[in-house]
Amino acid sequence: MGHAFSFLAGPSLTARILVALAGLLLVSACDVQGERELVPGQSSEADVRQRFGQPEAVWDEPDGVRIYEFNRQPAGHRNYMATIGADGRLIRFEQVLHPANFSRVQPGMPMEQVRRLLGKPMKITPYPLKGETHYDWRFLDGPTDNDSKIFTVVFDTDFRVSKTLVSRDPALDRN
Repeated sequence: MGHAFSFLAGPSLTARILVALAGLLLVSACDVQGERELVPGQSSEADVRQRFGQPEAVWDEPDGVRIYEFNRQPAGHRNYMATIGADGRLIRFEQVLHPANFSRVQPGMPMEQVRRLLGKPMKITPYPLKGETHYDWRFLDGPTDNDSKIFTVVFDTDFRVSKTLVSRDPALDRN
């Protein structure tokens, strides 16, 4: 059998998908457990990194404060921001993909500010003929995976928010 098709000789596609989904559930469960173990004022930067790994981005704030972004897109429903003080201690740890945070996204807001608020999106789609760029984040709007939705921010040609949308996650319809 040729090397290019060696993947066909292994476990079935269904089995590989199930293993991948189990891995995602394990990461999600570990995230929730790690979230509970972190204590503002007590946990250190090292504690945060030990539980969540390498941050996707580090945002420098005034007075030596840093915000660490831990992205779980495109497959997950969460993005985390850990605020670390100049003393290396955790100030705040939060999951940022939720409707209350989405309401902070306002028309005219620059793209970079939205990125710092919500973390890296699961998908970026440019629409050059419309003069728009769409950033999409997957999130849960309820307790189960059946509550999965997509929050979209539409940017204009100046990379400023023109509008936001919430829609049902199309991945729910692929079954």
